[in-house]
Amino acid sequence: MHHVIITGSTGMVGKGVLLECLDSEQIASVLAINRSSLGMAHPKLKELLLPDFMQLAEHREMLKGYDGCFFCMGVSVVGLNEAKYTAITYDITKVFADVLFELNPNLVFNYVSGTGTDSTATGRVMWARVKGKTENYILEKGFKDAYAFRPGMIIPERGIKSSTGWYNAIYVILRPFFGWLKKCSNITTTTKLGEAMIASLTADQLKKHLENKDINALAESRA
Repeated sequence: MHHVIITGSTGMVGKGVLLECLDSEQIASVLAINRSSLGMAHPKLKELLLPDFMQLAEHREMLKGYDGCFFCMGVSVVGLNEAKYTAITYDITKVFADVLFELNPNLVFNYVSGTGTDSTATGRVMWARVKGKTENYILEKGFKDAYAFRPGMIIPERGIKSSTGWYNAIYVILRPFFGWLKKCSNITTTTKLGEAMIASLTADQLKKHLENKDINALAESRA
């Protein structure tokens, strides 16, 4: 039985991961860290409301005893310069990694990045460069294990909606094709993302950068 921390569970990816964790017999408890409340109750679920994620270290006592962190928080790059995007994407993730490594070094840390991320962190595309820098920090931190999840197209399931309005508009258009799309190995779902996260806690997975095909394969390994 595992005890996990999830960030970003008010968003589409994080909510999918949260629901799978709450349903899983392998997960004993979930600490959801968000800026706003989920507005739901479950025997496994605890919440830490944190308006300023840079102040995470002030809550050390709540963060002890966990063996997984599913970091699903993220923002769109639209309208942000590199300094602002780095502060939200890299700096906050680094704080989480530093605090959790101090308290739970034997932890599996999964960072949700995105397809097209630049592992060299030196390319011309700003968001890909910053995401790559963030991935590298997590993978090299020294946790028991760590993975960079790089989903591309994600189909929402279980009534989940994206917090990005234009994503939802696209999903409405594509909904009649969801059944066919789910059969494509290069497309994943919110359910499979959650299943893959849970599987990663015990997986002997050599590949650390997981695209949709890898995510789906890892999810199926739970069966």
